[in-house]
Amino acid sequence: MSTGLTEQKRALRAELRERRHLLSESQRESAASGVGEQLDALIAQHDARSISCFLSTTTEPGTLDFVTRAVRRGVRVLLPITRADGLLDWAVADDTDEISVGLYGLPEPTGEVLGPIAVNDVDLMIIPAAAVSTDGVRLGWGRGYFDKTIGSMQKCPPVYAVTYDSEVFDSLPRELHDQPLDGFVTPTRTITLPHARH
Repeated sequence: MSTGLTEQKRALRAELRERRHLLSESQRESAASGVGEQLDALIAQHDARSISCFLSTTTEPGTLDFVTRAVRRGVRVLLPITRADGLLDWAVADDTDEISVGLYGLPEPTGEVLGPIAVNDVDLMIIPAAAVSTDGVRLGWGRGYFDKTIGSMQKCPPVYAVTYDSEVFDSLPRELHDQPLDGFVTPTRTITLPHARH
C-alpha cells in the first residue's frame, strides 16, 4: 500500500468528515428525502426484489425512511453488521425503527444475524461512501468492510454508493483493494457508470 495514497485518503476523509458536521438539520432532512427518491427509482429500474443497504449515521444522507418503505413494499433488505474480523454479517430489515449500536458506534439492525454469504443473493448493493469519483472510485471511511465484501463475491450485483452532491469528484486516490462502483446516488441524481464491473 502506498504511504502517499494512504495519507491523501486520510486527509480527504478528515476534510469530508468536517464538512458533514457543518450541515444543518434542514440540509440533512433534504438530503435524506432526495436520496430516498433516487433509491426508490433505482430499485424500480433494476426490478430488485432483494437488496443490501446500510443504516445511515447522523452525518450521512439518511437511508432509514427509504429502508422502511422498501420493506413495506415487499423488498427484502439486508443490513450490515460489522464484525471484529473485518467481515460483515447481515440481518433482514423489518419495518420497525429498532436499531442497535454496533462496532465503531455504527447503527445496526436488531434482527436475526445471517453470515457473510447472505449478501450473495441480492439484486443490488447500496453502500456508504465518504466520496465518489465520476470514474467509479469510492472513498470509504478506511476500514475496508465493503471492499472486502465486494471483492469476495463470486457474482457481484450492481453496486451503488450514496453520498452528498458536494462529495462527487473528477478523480480520487485509488489503491489495488478499492473495488469499482457501478454507479452512485446523491440527493439530486443517480449516475450509472458506463464501464463493466467484470
